[in-house]
Amino acid sequence: MPKDMTREQVPLGEIKYQWKVSEYEKYQRGFGWYVAMVLLGIALAAFGLLTGNYLFALIIVLFGIIMYLQHVQEPPEVLFAITETGIVLGRKYYRYTELKDFWILYNPPVVKNLYFTINNVLRHRLQVPLQKYDPRPIREYLAQYLVENVEEEGEPVSDKVARALKLH
Repeated sequence: MPKDMTREQVPLGEIKYQWKVSEYEKYQRGFGWYVAMVLLGIALAAFGLLTGNYLFALIIVLFGIIMYLQHVQEPPEVLFAITETGIVLGRKYYRYTELKDFWILYNPPVVKNLYFTINNVLRHRLQVPLQKYDPRPIREYLAQYLVENVEEEGEPVSDKVARALKLH
C-alpha cells in the first residue's frame, strides 16, 4: 500500500466474508497455573542473575509483566474480512499476492482455524478463528485465489504448546 494511501482508500473489492475475532485468545487460568508460572519465572530470572545473563533475566521479567497485563484486560475485537482482492485483519490488509497459501483445520470444538502463509520472513503465518462459520464455502472461495496447502493436516506445534500452556 502506498504511504500516502489510507486503508480506507485501498481498493478491497466486494467483501465476501467477514466476522470479528479477538486479537488473542484469553484463557481461563486457575490459581495453580499462576503459582506454577510465578515459581517458574522466579526460578528462570534467578538462574539468569546467578549465571550473569542479565538480559535473559530481564526478558523473563518483561514476559511476566506482559502476561499480567494481558490477564487484566479483555482482548480487543478486530475485523477479519475476505475480499475480492485480499484479506483484512484488523488494520492490516494483505493482497492475495502477499499470501503464499492457506489451509483450514476444522476439528470442533478444539480447533476451528483458518491459516494463511505470508510471503514475509518475519511473520510467516496468520491464524484466524473460524468461530461459527462453515469452512467449506470459505475454502471454495479462497481456492480461486490461493493454493490450499493440503500437506498441513495438524495444528502447528507452536499453537499446540501455547494452547496447552495457556500462553496466548
